[in-house]
Amino acid sequence: MNIIELFQKGGVTMLPLFVLSILSLGAIIERSWFWFNVLNKEKEVAGRILETSRRDWESAVEIARQSYDQPIGRFLYAPMRLKNPDPELFRLALESSADEEIASMRRGDKILEAVIALSPLLGLLGTVIGLILSLRSIRIGDIGTASTAGVTTGIGEALISTATGLVVAIFSLAFYRIFQGLIFNQAKIFRRTGNDLELLYRQKWQITHDQALPPNDL
Repeated sequence: MNIIELFQKGGVTMLPLFVLSILSLGAIIERSWFWFNVLNKEKEVAGRILETSRRDWESAVEIARQSYDQPIGRFLYAPMRLKNPDPELFRLALESSADEEIASMRRGDKILEAVIALSPLLGLLGTVIGLILSLRSIRIGDIGTASTAGVTTGIGEALISTATGLVVAIFSLAFYRIFQGLIFNQAKIFRRTGNDLELLYRQKWQITHDQALPPNDL
């Protein structure tokens, strides 16, 4: 049985299931490419910024600016671009930037959630419609006779839509859980990297603040 025959025998719900599968596949490919780029460059970008900030803060700011195409670069650049903020404002900028980046990483989640919820229901609906069409022509007196021989085939074909819906939902759910795990891991990386940067900035700010005080106030 080829794909065309499968769609024909699966019933009317196979078309929306096909649309949902295309939407799911598109979201999965886009998110997979996004995470490939993030995971491939993130550690290097964060390490360069933190290491440079220990020696030369302005150079670290420039590295963060040049890494603006990466989530970790945008996250660290948001507070670093501020002009001599106090430590509390620096921390608030970090937290706000982290929330924004994590939210952007959830792009595509709604599509996958919709596919996961709708696919099994559409598959079940297709099976119910197929069973109704297969059984409505049966008369009580015909049960067990040759006239009902095609009913079994009809019922089997009706189950195609349920199987298709489950396959689409399971495939989408597997990648959805992978992406959720990656987002959770990113939140931990942002927290750890942000804490390190905040500590470095507090040390820098304290030194600058102490140097700016008159000798009598030291």
